Formats: sequence, C-alpha cells, structure tokens
Amino acid sequence: MTRIKRGNIARRRRKKILKLAKGFRGAHSKLFRISKQQVLKSLKYSYIGRKNKKRIFRRLWILRINAAARMYNLSYSSLMHKLKLSNIGLNRKMLAQMAIVDPVSFQYIVKQIS
Repeated sequence: MTRIKRGNIARRRRKKILKLAKGFRGAHSKLFRISKQQVLKSLKYSYIGRKNKKRIFRRLWILRINAAARMYNLSYSSLMHKLKLSNIGLNRKMLAQMAIVDPVSFQYIVKQIS
C-alpha cells in the first residue's frame, strides 16, 4: 500500500491555527501542538473578556455619575431614583458622558429632578 501524508489538508489546518497564534510568545506561536492549546485558551479568554467589558464599562459610568452627583450633594442612588420618578429616560452611559463633556446640561438635569 502507498503511504498517505495528508499534505494539503493537514497543512492548511495547521497554518490556520498558526496564523491565529501569531504574536504569541516563544513556542506558543511556532510549534503546532502548543499553539493549538494556546489558541483555544485565547479564544476562551476573548469570549469571557467580551462579557466582562460590559460590566467594567457599567462600573465606570456609575463611578463617574456618582462623582458628578456628589458635586450637587446627591448620592448616585438618590439621583437615579429621582430620575426614574421624574420620567427622565437617560441611560448611565449618556449621563456619564454629560457629566464629563457637558456639565452645564448635567446641572440642568439635576435641577429638574430637585
């Protein structure tokens, strides 16, 4: 029987993995077995990271809104409660952006809910 080396298909599969491993340190980007494990791990980390990014940004927005609200003797929770009662439908991202970029309009909103 003739020997089958699986030339094209195997090479294509390995090159695909090694392309994903480009930029990894040392053997993680050079050797197929090691880079395959590292690529699987990195894909798992990137999936988890996309979920964590949303949490991190929400925490940042809350922190910024709280800092801006404290300038007007309000806590974050009381500000959000008063916004909800007065039917002002601004999300945290927009409130945080206003607090940094346009403090005058943020002050106007605080006066509206007081």
